[in-house]
Amino acid sequence: MPKVIRKTAFALTASLALLTTACTGQPSSGADDDASKETTINFWHAWSAPSETKAVNALIAGFEKAHPNIHVNVVANMTDDKINQALRSGGDKAPDVISSFTTNNVGKFCSSGALVDLNPFFKKAGIDPDATFPKAMNEYTQFDGNRCTVPLLGDAYGLYYNKTAFKKAGIANPPKTWSEFEADAKKLTISDGDGYKQLGFMPDYHGWETTTEHYFAQFSPTYFGKDGKSSLATDPAFTAGFTLQKKLVDELGGFQKLEKYRSKLGDEWGPKHPFHTGQVAMQLDGEWRLGMALDAKPGFEIGVAPLPVPDDQASQYGKGYITGTIAGIAANSKKQNAAWELVKYMTTDTDAVVGFANDIHNVPSTLAALKSPKLKYDPRFKTFLDIAANPDSTTTPASINGGQYLVTIQQLGYDYESGKVKDLTSGLESTAKQIDTDIAQAK
Repeated sequence: MPKVIRKTAFALTASLALLTTACTGQPSSGADDDASKETTINFWHAWSAPSETKAVNALIAGFEKAHPNIHVNVVANMTDDKINQALRSGGDKAPDVISSFTTNNVGKFCSSGALVDLNPFFKKAGIDPDATFPKAMNEYTQFDGNRCTVPLLGDAYGLYYNKTAFKKAGIANPPKTWSEFEADAKKLTISDGDGYKQLGFMPDYHGWETTTEHYFAQFSPTYFGKDGKSSLATDPAFTAGFTLQKKLVDELGGFQKLEKYRSKLGDEWGPKHPFHTGQVAMQLDGEWRLGMALDAKPGFEIGVAPLPVPDDQASQYGKGYITGTIAGIAANSKKQNAAWELVKYMTTDTDAVVGFANDIHNVPSTLAALKSPKLKYDPRFKTFLDIAANPDSTTTPASINGGQYLVTIQQLGYDYESGKVKDLTSGLESTAKQIDTDIAQAK
């Protein structure tokens, strides 16, 4: 299983500041090049592991075979910081096409003008994005009507569970509702003095992938109203999400006991991840965890299912949180038509998407690819394909200041679960005001 970089709000770095100054604008001559003529374009991407770069190179080789006149200079291991610097400065060596792991920066990419709006390219090619990409992926690749990015493979979040531990605890099936999940987490927890022999689930927001946005996706929240203001204090989904998580923290031993246990467990990417070792019986995680867990050769059978949903949304069981890799065309590029040919191939050609998904072990990013018989995967992986295709699955919306609002919400989560914030209503109201202030200052 190739190394996969976590795509959360905490990927935000100095790239946000760089994007603020990257108002390149879209040169009028940018899409005037003749894509049928001999040309070379630059493609910068973030993958770095040997298996990943090999997969990218195979994808590009397929494109060059289909477009023998367009040659692609591939530059790997490019962070958003490096990409943003190049987008700002331009030049012959700067990227014409970029790929980023950070969907939280889409709002910045679009509002700054660093990447071109792809809507005219899709229209000219006769491709309908709404009919091509899963709903959530279609949403997180655009901002304020500007489709400056396009999905390039995706990530779907679900529930991993220890089937052996389930059997010992007398649990027949994975939980579908939050109340079932809560009951199973308690039943699977075996205390050992001030610690645990086995923890049913690590609910803390400092845990592995248990971020607020991953939890709240199951509640289908609305992050912003039509007026652009934060809905954190007005949408009951947030109150329900925070309340149920805090209740689970308290029922499984309390924040201090859980944090003490967590501090002694393995890290997220190593073989000693607590789910691999059996120290935690259930895990909220992305599709890449399956390969990593299998590689660790755990002493139990691994089960995969969608995350449970609130009891009053039981009919929507099967949905989940969706994010993924994005691609776009530099506004400074003088070869935008040739660049579009590459972007179109990588993101809409079914065989190309399927082949890349097979090699990278991520979720395909088109509806057609999700159904392709050429997909190769462990049967359990289909859970994530179904989550990606589910119209009820959700994502987090783009914002002009990137994912800063998610960082702010996550901080409230830390303060509420630890007891620093005791009045949730007041906490939600003050956090919403902070989000609105931050966005206003970013405009």
